[in-house]
Amino acid sequence: MAEFLTDIKTLRERARQEIDKGPITEAYGADLDRVIQVCNEALATELVCVLRYKRHYYTATGIYSETVAAEFAEHAAEEQEHADKLAQRIVQLGGEPDFNPETLTARSHADYDDSLDLVEMIKEDLVAERVAIASYTEIVQWLGDGDPTTKRVFEQLLAQEEEHADDLRGLLERLPRELQR
Repeated sequence: MAEFLTDIKTLRERARQEIDKGPITEAYGADLDRVIQVCNEALATELVCVLRYKRHYYTATGIYSETVAAEFAEHAAEEQEHADKLAQRIVQLGGEPDFNPETLTARSHADYDDSLDLVEMIKEDLVAERVAIASYTEIVQWLGDGDPTTKRVFEQLLAQEEEHADDLRGLLERLPRELQR
């Protein structure tokens, strides 16, 4: 049976080589440039989601808007946390987080929405959450064992996106049918 750990002397020598790469060692098993690109696409997705939720929060009106708007505000804050985690991971990987507003929507997996109808806002947010769920699931599978830390970041984001989708579905279920024409 093979030893699972390289001898300590070899590990120490390898750690001293290419010290400028920070956490990226020989053991890193993913396509680093592609991982950074995928993280930047997810960053754009999260930022567009923050903007969409903020827009919906500030423009929600009607008798049911207070509860729905509160949910939009909560989701916007959590999507901002997601963006921060992704930007931090991109930097750890030696990349640069792309916050360029001119290309944000083109890089995002989710669409921006400026609906003024409360039900349409919820539906568009639910669609965006479902897009994030589908793409993050694919990313987790694609990363496999090649980059366990980035995979874990996406697993955490995925869990919260699923929670958001469930919250939005619940909001739709609680609204009167006549509003959901």
